Parts: sequence; C-alpha cells; structure tokens
Amino acid sequence: MKNILLQLAANTPKPNTFNEGGDLQGNIKSVINVVIGILGLVCVIVMIIGGINYMTSAGDAAKVKKGKDTILYGLIGLVICVLAYALVNWVIGNVLAGV
Repeated sequence: MKNILLQLAANTPKPNTFNEGGDLQGNIKSVINVVIGILGLVCVIVMIIGGINYMTSAGDAAKVKKGKDTILYGLIGLVICVLAYALVNWVIGNVLAGV
C-alpha cells in the first residue's frame, strides 16, 4: 500500500503557480491571477458582511439600506474581478503570445 501511494505521489503533477522554466509571461499571469483571486475573495467577504448587516437590521431603514448597498458593492467588485481575470488571461494568452 505504501509503495502504491508513493508511486501515485510521484506521478501527481505539481501545481503550476510559477513556471520553473523562467517564462516571464507565465509568471506575470500567475501573480496577477493570484491577486485577482484574493480580491474576489475579499468581495465575497464584503457581500457576506452586507448580508449579516441586512439580516440584523431589525427593520431599521438606514441599516437595511447600508446592508443592501454593501451587498451591491461587493457584487460589483466581484464582477469587476471576474472581468479583470478574463481580460488579463486573454491579453497574456493572445496579444503577448506573439511577442
């Protein structure tokens, strides 16, 4: 059993966070994707906080508006992160591939 697990571990590809060959475009793409992923996570956390504010508002109109606005701003940020991810990958994959 131990030998089988060691063989499986040896054949498992390593995660490609940074290209070991020194590919600058790949490294830049990886760093930007990690940063955009972290920003997307922050947007989701903001939406969760807005939902908590909305649910605990107890009918207070100002707190309800604040909670809804926080959810909306988090959603807008998440859409921007998704579009930025798509744009960065397209630019690096298509435009900079010929350079």
